[in-house]
Amino acid sequence: MRIIFMGSPDFAVPTLEALVDAGHEVVAAYTQPPRPAGRGKGERETPVQQRAEELGIEVRYPKSLRGEAEQQAFAELEADVAVVAAYGLILPQAILDAPMLGCLNVHGSLLPRWRGAAPVQRAIMAGDEATGITIMQMEAGLDTGPMLFKRAVEIDDKNAAQLTEELAKLGAAMMVEVLADLPNYDPIEQPKDGVTYAGKISKAEARIDWSRPAAELVRLVRGLAPFPGAWFEANGERIKILAAEVEPSACHPRESGDPADQIEDLGSRFRGNDGQVLDDGLLIQCGNGALRPTLLQRAGKGAMSGNELLRGFAIAKGTMLQ
Repeated sequence: MRIIFMGSPDFAVPTLEALVDAGHEVVAAYTQPPRPAGRGKGERETPVQQRAEELGIEVRYPKSLRGEAEQQAFAELEADVAVVAAYGLILPQAILDAPMLGCLNVHGSLLPRWRGAAPVQRAIMAGDEATGITIMQMEAGLDTGPMLFKRAVEIDDKNAAQLTEELAKLGAAMMVEVLADLPNYDPIEQPKDGVTYAGKISKAEARIDWSRPAAELVRLVRGLAPFPGAWFEANGERIKILAAEVEPSACHPRESGDPADQIEDLGSRFRGNDGQVLDDGLLIQCGNGALRPTLLQRAGKGAMSGNELLRGFAIAKGTMLQ
C-alpha cells in the first residue's frame, strides 16, 4: 500500500519500521516540529523524524493541518491509507477523508477506556490490571472511531516506559496484521459505557502529595517513570522517585508494656505526619501506610538506589518532606 505515516514519540517508531519491513511504500512521515530540548535548548527532532530520515522517507512537520495548502499537499500524496500513532495534532475532516481507505490509529489502550493523550500513564496510575492496543478507524471525535482489532496485556508492576515499549511493539505487529487483510476486519462501534479520558499529565500531578495512600503513590511513581518523574523536596532540592514499594511490614514494638510480639504499623503511630521520614532508610509516611523509594534521581545526576542517595545526601529520620 501507499501509506502516509503520522507519529512523533518513541511509541510510534516500531510501527513505522514495521510498515517498511512489511514492504509497504511509506510516501511521507508527518511528525511534530523540532523543539528546544536539553540544557542547551537546541532544537531536537522527534524520534519519528530521526528514524524516517534514516530510512530515506520524506518528513513533513507542519504546525497545523487546518490550512488549505497543507490539506492539498496531503491529498496530493494519493495514499491508500494513513497510519497514525501518537501524532499529536488534531486531524481535520479533509485529512481524514483524503486517503482512499481513511486513517487508522494505533491507540495504547483498550478503548473506550482511556481515550486521549496519556492512556499508558493513566492506566498504571488508576491501578488497572490490564491495558492493551486498539487499532481503530479515525473520525473527528477524540478516539471515538470504530474499532478493528484489540489485544490486551497485563500491566503487573511495569512502569510507564516499560509498558509503552511493550505496547509499541504490539501495536506495530497488530497494524501490519490488519493491513494485510483489511477487508476482513469489520469495524465495531465503541461501547457507550466504560468511557474514560486520559488527559495530559500536568506538572502539578508530578509533585508527590504525601497525604495520599502509599499504594496510590507507588502507582503514581510507576506511571510517571522515568519522565516526567514523581518528585518531592528535601533540603531545598527536588528529588525524583523512579521506583518505590509499599512497605506493609514497617512495624515497631509497642512501648506500652505489652508482650514483645505485639507490634503496630508505623503508619498508625505517626498518623497526621504525612511525608515524615520514619527510619534511617527513607521509609516515608503516607496518608495510609508507608512507602520506601528504591530508585531515585537528584537533579543533574543519574538514577541511584536509596542507600546510594543517602550516602551523599543525608535525609534524617524525622525529616518532613515537602
